[in-house]
Amino acid sequence: MADFFRKLFKKEQPAPSQPPFVDSVTTQPLSEQQISAIMSGSVPRYEMKQLIASAGQSVGKQRDHNEDSLLAITSTISGSGESIPFGLYIVADGMGGHQFGEVASNAAVRIIAGHILKKFHSFLYNLPTQILQEPLQEVMEESIRDAHRYVQREAPGSGTTVTAALVLGQQVTIAHVGDSRAYALYTDGRIDTITRDHSLVKRLEELGHLSKDEAVNFPHRNVLIRALGQGESLEADIFTIPFPSPGYLLICSDGLWGVVNDQEVYRAVSEAPNLPGACQTLIEAANIAGGPDNISVIIAQMIG
Repeated sequence: MADFFRKLFKKEQPAPSQPPFVDSVTTQPLSEQQISAIMSGSVPRYEMKQLIASAGQSVGKQRDHNEDSLLAITSTISGSGESIPFGLYIVADGMGGHQFGEVASNAAVRIIAGHILKKFHSFLYNLPTQILQEPLQEVMEESIRDAHRYVQREAPGSGTTVTAALVLGQQVTIAHVGDSRAYALYTDGRIDTITRDHSLVKRLEELGHLSKDEAVNFPHRNVLIRALGQGESLEADIFTIPFPSPGYLLICSDGLWGVVNDQEVYRAVSEAPNLPGACQTLIEAANIAGGPDNISVIIAQMIG
C-alpha cells in the first residue's frame, strides 16, 4: 500500500522531445507516518453525497434452478454545486410451481428497468438538464403495467413478485407486488418493514384470524393474493419515503426473510466490513438455515 501511494504522488518526468517544465511546486513521496495517518482514519469523511450498493443471490439448498431475478443500478452525478444520487433496485421472485416462473421474474426486472431508464435518460445525462415531466409514482406505475402485460402475453400461467426502489436524491419511490420485501435499517438499531406482503397469511393476520406467532407457522405462507402477471388488472403498492439515512435500504426475496429474522438481518448488515460482505453473510445465513428457496438481496446506503 505504501508503494501505491508513492506511485500515486510521484512527479512525472517531461517527455524528452519537450522543453523542461518550470514550476515552483515541488512534490515528494509520502512518508511512512503520513501514509499510516491516512490509512488509520477512524471515521471517513465524504464531501460528496452518493449512493453505494451491492447485491447477492443463491439458488439455495433445496431448489434445482433459480426463479429469482434482481437488478441493481447506481449512479451519481456531481458538479455545479449539486450532487444527484440515482439508484434503481429491483428484486423479483418467480412463482414456484408455475410454468415460466423464471421467465416472468427476469422479464419483470428488465421491462421495469427499461421503462424507468428511458424516462430518466434525458433528465440525468443530457445537457442542459431537462425536467422530468411525470411524477415518479406514475413512472413506476406505468413500468409495472408494462411488465404485467408482457408476462401475461409471453408467459401465460406464470407470475412473479416485484419490489422495486427508485432512489433520486434523498427520496425513495417504491413499487411493490407480492411478498418480496423492502426494509429500512437505521444505525440506532431500528429495522422497519417498508412493504406489505400481498399474501394469504398476511391478510388473515390483518383480519385478526391469525396472531403473529400463528402466522409464522401457517402451512400456506407462500400463497399470494396478488402477483405480477396474474389477473386481468393489477394494483401495485406505490409510495415515496425518505431514504433511510443514516442507515440502509434492503430489498430481498422471501428466501431470505422467511428463514432469517429481523435481528439477525440487522446484525449481519451492521457488523459487516462492507456491503458486499453484508450481502454474502445474509446469503450464507439463509443457506445455513436450510436454504428452502432461492435467495436474493440488495443493500444500498447513502453516504456523504
